[in-house]
Amino acid sequence: MPHQFETLFNEDGLAERTIDSVNRYQGDFLNIQVDRVSLPDGQVATREFIKHAGAVMIIPVFDDGDVLTVRQYRYPLQKVFIEFPAGKKDVGESPLETGKRELLEETGYSATQWVHVTDIHNAIAYCDEVIHLYIARGLVHQGAQRLDAGEFVDVLRLPLSELEGMMRKGWVPDVKTQLGIFWLKDGLAGQ
Repeated sequence: MPHQFETLFNEDGLAERTIDSVNRYQGDFLNIQVDRVSLPDGQVATREFIKHAGAVMIIPVFDDGDVLTVRQYRYPLQKVFIEFPAGKKDVGESPLETGKRELLEETGYSATQWVHVTDIHNAIAYCDEVIHLYIARGLVHQGAQRLDAGEFVDVLRLPLSELEGMMRKGWVPDVKTQLGIFWLKDGLAGQ
């Protein structure tokens, strides 16, 4: 007998309850939290995780189906990645406001049509970050990029098929960009 959908996400027998919480590191980009929790069986465990303000990724699509991507160096992995534009939410900013700001800052483009696709949690075992994915259409070039201090980003316009081919060869390992490619392809197939 199949599960009722509601029971799949019921916390009974699985939820962990916070006993105490310590912020071990407070940074500009993220915080590191260490909590003691009570497990469902009454035992006590420690949970270390990263707290993050959240982010937005934009899937910018031109009228001809080409996509706008960015090329940037990612220090933790010490290499250059091709990705869809994305950025961290500022305090008090809605995801859509973040998306509009980041698209303009990183690419010099704005968009007239915005569609929220989904929200993803890319590292649920150790981070609370949520990334909101939007498709942006009606792209309008507004001039030069408006990058943050210390940010260096190249802008690339690519056919979606070329970006997908690069991904399938392992050249686009960024998971949020991979998901964006699949969401966009699925959306285009449904039109």
